[in-house]
Amino acid sequence: MFSRYEGRAWEDKFLPRLTSKQIGELPKENALCILSLGAVEQHGYHLPVMTDALIGEATLTQTFEKIDSSEQIWMLPPIAYGKSNEHLGFAGTIALSAATLQSIVMDVAASLQRSGFRRLLLFNTHGGNMDMLNVIAREVRIATGLMVFYLAPHSLDMANDLMTAEEIEYGIHGGDYETSIVKAIKPGWVHDELAVSEMVDLSQYEQLTLEGRVRFAWVMSDISESGVAGDATKATADKGVLIQERITDFLAKAFVELSRFEISELRKR
Repeated sequence: MFSRYEGRAWEDKFLPRLTSKQIGELPKENALCILSLGAVEQHGYHLPVMTDALIGEATLTQTFEKIDSSEQIWMLPPIAYGKSNEHLGFAGTIALSAATLQSIVMDVAASLQRSGFRRLLLFNTHGGNMDMLNVIAREVRIATGLMVFYLAPHSLDMANDLMTAEEIEYGIHGGDYETSIVKAIKPGWVHDELAVSEMVDLSQYEQLTLEGRVRFAWVMSDISESGVAGDATKATADKGVLIQERITDFLAKAFVELSRFEISELRKR
């Protein structure tokens, strides 16, 4: 279960929990700031529009419980909204333009740099942000000199043994994966009786894919009537708990490694 503003992440490692004086005095040589980016958008009939942002906050909250408090790893206020224009037309979707999202991240990064921080992780839990954030990460690096990292936990392949082959290929939105996680972290927000299974049919094509090899531009209404791409009826809280346990084990180690990373050492022989 997940509760906002509770636990080590929020009490000990939530950067704006500190005063300006405290932040100014923080040791920053091995500090890492984490900016969670999600989305507020439709997720079918059964999941809240907060799903992506909720998963990001919950995952970070759970991960910080596995990181020693002495580490200089800090969570920034999450950005709930994302580039979700592929879901416009479905009620409840609130989308930022690509330009707005880039401006927000650039401004946050520049502010962190002025405060003396050296590393920023863009922690993304919305598929529609992925391409944009890869571009933004490099732009931030060029503009600020910060060491910038990008990570999407749903891309870590931590649940492949728990899903069908069809779900792994086509279950990209509101299906088994996301529904299982929300059932584990906020079960009261899931309407089981409204869960559906709806899969994109690309069986007649040999090379074309939704994500990966050969892609095509789409909006959700092109590929789904319900707003779901996947089988939400197979989701269970037990799967969600296991997925989150695997992901947070990985992230706890990765965050510490990123806080030690020095880009200037890459060219040394």
